[in-house]
Amino acid sequence: MSSFQNPDHDELAGTEQPFVAHLIELRDRIIRAAYGLIAATVLLAIWPGPSRLIDIIAAPIRAHMPADAKLIAVGVFSPFFIPLKVLLMAAVLLALPWLIYQAWAFIAPGLYSHEKRFALPLITFGSLLAYGGIAFVQLFVLDRMFGFIQAFTPASVAATPDIASYVEAILGLYIAFGMAFQVPIVVVLAVRVGLVTVEQLVSFRGYFIVVAFIIAAVITPPDAISQLALAVPMCLLYEAGIWVAKIFLKKRTDDEGASPPGQSS
Repeated sequence: MSSFQNPDHDELAGTEQPFVAHLIELRDRIIRAAYGLIAATVLLAIWPGPSRLIDIIAAPIRAHMPADAKLIAVGVFSPFFIPLKVLLMAAVLLALPWLIYQAWAFIAPGLYSHEKRFALPLITFGSLLAYGGIAFVQLFVLDRMFGFIQAFTPASVAATPDIASYVEAILGLYIAFGMAFQVPIVVVLAVRVGLVTVEQLVSFRGYFIVVAFIIAAVITPPDAISQLALAVPMCLLYEAGIWVAKIFLKKRTDDEGASPPGQSS
């Protein structure tokens, strides 16, 4: 029987390390994470470059502005700090799997073998879901949102947004959607560690829909397009999380049934 099924056997017994060793390991992981972030920053600074990154993230709002209109920089230092901020933001996104891996590698020695096998797929899918949420904002949400807003702009008003406020607004949306798209990971983890059952999640479905729309109303701009664009995917991802949790539970049950009594797996 596996260690997961036998509470009397602790495969981590005798592997404890001194506190200083943990600090050294933490330092090494932080340094490696910093190296990865620096490498991503240098790479993006070379290509496509800060100016091109600004053009990319500004494309959704520029599509709804006059052809000769541009975003403005109100602050004295905005032309320098805003491209730098966007560069660092893009570098964090590019290095995200590496950063998450370093965090996982630090805690991995304290995990059981079955937990390690479970953690790596979650890290991979969590990163992909975060990228998916950000891409959804960039390619779908922003275009619809600014089209909706510009439709209410009077003809006598020239809409020339400030680049600093624009970057701050879309950064908030990136974070909100990147975190919201982690719903399946949270659902699977909650079932995996025994906090809830699949049946409880199914019965909570109606309440989650209400919670999703409340969250969307709080963290998105006050327009129906962006609120629906966040709430609806959250509800769909909640259903996906329940489906994946059922698969994990079925696989675990099959594995337990396939292990002969008294034999280690």
